[in-house]
Amino acid sequence: MGTTLETLQPPAGARKRRKRVGRGIGSRRGKTSTRGVKGQLARHNQMPDHFEGGQNPLQRRVPKRGFISLNRDEYHGVNVGLLEGKFAAGEEVSLETLRAKRLVPKRVKQVKLLGTGELKTALKINVAKVSESARQKVEAAGGSIQEPAAPAEG
Repeated sequence: MGTTLETLQPPAGARKRRKRVGRGIGSRRGKTSTRGVKGQLARHNQMPDHFEGGQNPLQRRVPKRGFISLNRDEYHGVNVGLLEGKFAAGEEVSLETLRAKRLVPKRVKQVKLLGTGELKTALKINVAKVSESARQKVEAAGGSIQEPAAPAEG
Protein backbone atom coordinates (compact mmCIF):
# COMPACT_ATOMS: atom_id res chain seq x y z
CA MET A 1 0.00 0.00 0.00
CA GLY A 2 1.44 3.42 -1.02
CA THR A 3 1.31 6.78 0.68
CA THR A 4 -2.09 8.44 0.84
CA LEU A 5 -3.12 11.91 1.96
CA GLU A 6 -4.41 10.77 5.32
CA THR A 7 -1.14 9.00 6.18
CA LEU A 8 1.17 11.97 5.39
CA GLN A 9 3.10 13.31 8.38
CA PRO A 10 5.99 15.76 8.71
CA PRO A 11 9.32 14.22 9.72
CA ALA A 12 10.14 14.09 13.42
CA GLY A 13 11.42 17.47 14.71
CA ALA A 14 10.19 19.44 11.69
CA ARG A 15 7.32 21.10 13.56
CA LYS A 16 8.94 22.52 16.68
CA ARG A 17 6.85 24.80 18.91
CA ARG A 18 8.12 28.36 19.18
CA LYS A 19 9.64 29.49 22.48
CA ARG A 20 7.18 31.82 24.26
CA VAL A 21 9.26 34.21 26.36
CA GLY A 22 8.26 36.95 28.79
CA ARG A 23 5.10 35.20 30.02
CA GLY A 24 5.71 35.24 33.78
CA ILE A 25 7.87 33.38 36.29
CA GLY A 26 5.84 30.18 36.06
CA SER A 27 6.88 29.65 32.46
CA ARG A 28 10.63 29.44 33.28
CA ARG A 29 11.17 32.07 30.58
CA GLY A 30 9.74 35.17 32.23
CA LYS A 31 11.38 38.36 33.51
CA THR A 32 14.66 38.47 31.55
CA SER A 33 13.24 36.27 28.78
CA THR A 34 16.30 33.98 28.44
CA ARG A 35 18.62 36.95 27.79
CA GLY A 36 20.51 36.85 31.08
CA VAL A 37 21.04 39.88 33.32
CA LYS A 38 21.98 43.32 32.00
CA GLY A 39 24.59 43.89 29.33
CA GLN A 40 24.46 44.91 25.72
CA LEU A 41 22.98 41.68 24.39
CA ALA A 42 20.17 41.80 26.96
CA ARG A 43 19.19 45.29 25.86
CA HIS A 44 19.48 44.97 22.08
CA ASN A 45 18.13 42.53 19.55
CA GLN A 46 21.24 42.46 17.37
CA MET A 47 24.26 44.67 16.76
CA PRO A 48 24.58 46.46 13.41
CA ASP A 49 26.90 44.73 10.91
CA HIS A 50 29.37 47.63 11.05
CA PHE A 51 29.57 47.70 14.86
CA GLU A 52 33.03 46.80 16.17
CA GLY A 53 32.42 46.54 19.91
CA GLY A 54 33.22 50.14 20.75
CA GLN A 55 36.48 50.16 18.79
CA ASN A 56 36.81 53.13 16.45
CA PRO A 57 34.90 51.85 13.40
CA LEU A 58 36.43 51.40 9.97
CA GLN A 59 34.46 54.22 8.35
CA ARG A 60 35.94 56.62 10.95
CA ARG A 61 39.48 55.19 10.91
CA VAL A 62 40.00 55.50 7.15
CA PRO A 63 41.29 58.92 6.07
CA LYS A 64 38.96 60.91 3.87
CA ARG A 65 40.51 62.90 1.05
CA GLY A 66 39.35 64.97 -1.84
CA PHE A 67 36.01 66.22 -2.99
CA ILE A 68 33.54 64.94 -5.59
CA SER A 69 31.47 67.68 -7.18
CA LEU A 70 27.76 67.02 -7.48
CA ASN A 71 27.78 68.96 -10.77
CA ARG A 72 30.53 66.89 -12.44
CA ASP A 73 30.30 65.59 -16.00
CA GLU A 74 30.47 61.81 -16.08
CA TYR A 75 31.58 60.07 -19.26
CA HIS A 76 31.31 56.36 -20.01
CA GLY A 77 34.42 55.16 -21.86
CA VAL A 78 33.98 53.01 -24.97
CA ASN A 79 37.06 51.62 -26.72
CA VAL A 80 37.30 51.61 -30.53
CA GLY A 81 38.07 47.87 -30.47
CA LEU A 82 34.57 47.29 -29.09
CA LEU A 83 32.99 48.90 -32.15
CA GLU A 84 34.73 46.56 -34.62
CA GLY A 85 32.29 43.91 -35.80
CA LYS A 86 29.32 45.49 -34.04
CA PHE A 87 28.73 48.25 -36.63
CA ALA A 88 28.62 48.04 -40.44
CA ALA A 89 30.76 50.34 -42.61
CA GLY A 90 29.34 53.87 -42.82
CA GLU A 91 26.99 53.32 -39.87
CA GLU A 92 26.60 56.08 -37.28
CA VAL A 93 27.89 55.50 -33.76
CA SER A 94 25.96 57.60 -31.23
CA LEU A 95 24.71 57.25 -27.67
CA GLU A 96 21.37 55.88 -28.95
CA THR A 97 22.96 53.26 -31.25
CA LEU A 98 25.38 52.20 -28.51
CA ARG A 99 22.44 51.73 -26.13
CA ALA A 100 20.48 49.80 -28.76
CA LYS A 101 23.39 47.37 -29.20
CA ARG A 102 23.83 47.17 -25.40
CA LEU A 103 27.39 48.47 -25.46
CA VAL A 104 26.62 51.09 -22.76
CA PRO A 105 24.19 50.94 -19.81
CA LYS A 106 20.86 52.80 -19.97
CA ARG A 107 21.84 55.28 -17.24
CA VAL A 108 24.79 56.63 -19.27
CA LYS A 109 24.28 60.22 -20.42
CA GLN A 110 27.61 60.96 -22.16
CA VAL A 111 30.14 58.76 -23.95
CA LYS A 112 33.86 59.24 -24.59
CA LEU A 113 35.49 57.19 -27.33
CA LEU A 114 38.86 55.77 -26.21
CA GLY A 115 41.69 54.39 -28.32
CA THR A 116 42.25 50.81 -27.09
CA GLY A 117 41.90 48.15 -29.77
CA GLU A 118 41.93 48.09 -33.57
CA LEU A 119 39.37 49.62 -35.94
CA LYS A 120 39.23 48.70 -39.64
CA THR A 121 35.63 49.78 -40.37
CA ALA A 122 34.87 53.34 -41.52
CA LEU A 123 32.29 54.70 -39.06
CA LYS A 124 30.55 58.02 -38.46
CA ILE A 125 31.24 58.85 -34.82
CA ASN A 126 28.88 61.22 -32.98
CA VAL A 127 29.69 61.13 -29.25
CA ALA A 128 30.42 63.76 -26.57
CA LYS A 129 34.23 63.36 -26.51
CA VAL A 130 36.95 61.50 -28.39
CA SER A 131 40.50 60.81 -27.21
CA GLU A 132 43.39 61.73 -29.50
CA SER A 133 44.41 58.09 -30.10
CA ALA A 134 40.81 57.14 -30.90
CA ARG A 135 40.55 60.08 -33.33
CA GLN A 136 43.68 58.88 -35.18
CA LYS A 137 42.38 55.31 -35.45
CA VAL A 138 38.92 56.35 -36.70
CA GLU A 139 40.38 58.69 -39.32
CA ALA A 140 42.97 56.07 -40.38
CA ALA A 141 40.11 53.62 -41.00
CA GLY A 142 38.37 56.22 -43.20
CA GLY A 143 35.71 57.25 -40.68
CA SER A 144 34.59 60.69 -39.59
CA ILE A 145 34.05 62.31 -36.19
CA GLN A 146 31.31 64.80 -35.47
CA GLU A 147 31.48 66.24 -31.96
CA PRO A 148 28.59 68.27 -30.58
CA ALA A 149 29.08 72.03 -30.36
CA ALA A 150 30.60 73.23 -27.08
CA PRO A 151 28.12 75.05 -24.81
CA ALA A 152 28.44 78.85 -24.78
CA GLU A 153 30.34 80.17 -21.76
CA GLY A 154 29.08 83.02 -19.67
